[in-house]
Amino acid sequence: MPRATCLTLRPAALRHNAERARTFAEGAQLFAMVKADGYGHGLGLAARSMVDHVDGFGVAVLAEAVSLRHGGIHKPIMLLQGVLDEHELSTALKLHLEPVVHSEWQVDLIERSGDGLLSVWLKVNTGMHRLGVDLDAAPAIIARLREIPGVRLAGVMTHLACADMRDDGLSNQQVSAIARLAADHDLPFSAANSAGLVRYPDSRGSRVRPGIMLYGSSPFADRDAHSMGLIPTQRLSARLIAINTVAPGGSVGYGATWTAEKETRVGVVSIGYGDGYPRHAPNGTPVAVNGQRTRLVGRVSMDMLTVDLSGLPDARVGDEVELWGDTVHVDEVARQCGTISYELFCQVTARPRRKVDGQT
Repeated sequence: MPRATCLTLRPAALRHNAERARTFAEGAQLFAMVKADGYGHGLGLAARSMVDHVDGFGVAVLAEAVSLRHGGIHKPIMLLQGVLDEHELSTALKLHLEPVVHSEWQVDLIERSGDGLLSVWLKVNTGMHRLGVDLDAAPAIIARLREIPGVRLAGVMTHLACADMRDDGLSNQQVSAIARLAADHDLPFSAANSAGLVRYPDSRGSRVRPGIMLYGSSPFADRDAHSMGLIPTQRLSARLIAINTVAPGGSVGYGATWTAEKETRVGVVSIGYGDGYPRHAPNGTPVAVNGQRTRLVGRVSMDMLTVDLSGLPDARVGDEVELWGDTVHVDEVARQCGTISYELFCQVTARPRRKVDGQT
């Protein structure tokens, strides 16, 4: 019996979610975020799946943009961390990328080295205090960029810090600040991530930048993905490789974190943190065996984890176990683990076999 640990990827779901994001965008350009290897789905697969349904793509670093271009993606690509040296600037020019300028030293770099037609976005710090020039400094930098031969300032952008939070007192201030700056300088603006796209219509501007919603996950802790019309884009599964009977008082796994209160059938599943399943997943984290929900018991090991089969008398060695996907949503697992679906998607290792729905 093969180990059969598998990450199933669903191009049709990516296309569906991109179209769903389009309905929220209400005419704004839709740029799909495919950074971090397409949120763990595969950079090329994610981009190819959505290419006919979006206006462009966003990546964090130059290597991701190079990979997209070499993979035949010709649509506009925003380079969110911008260019870091002369070589990266030269590559951005050759590949017709749209680098983000977030610091004055990047303006200096473009002034010294720019040679060709370059479209850039100016990132402005409106409250997140990560990347972006200060609001007070933005007008002078806008003027400088407009004076550089061959450079086209495409617009101003910012990033919303708290749009996913129920008690969000910051996003409206951020949107107002970037919209006012854009209007003062006759420029488009971009602010909306997934949460902003859904919750704050005024953040949409001329270009929206959704990420996690494209991958079938909710950006909100208090609103599920299904209610937004999103569907799962990946499914992580494995197999039962052993079944044990644990007597009352017997414990399971490292650290003896779970103890049987009654005689319990416990299944051993061929997946662990070496495959990217979170080691810190606590007892009670949902899983599904043959489409029937049950729970994790005991600590996750490198190559295995254990599940409660007490309510599943028909479970047998070789049966399929879903860690997240259709019966158990990834957002449920993330909440149970005190993290977010982004991290779960991105930390799946190369060990599970990749299977693409619709391909043999």
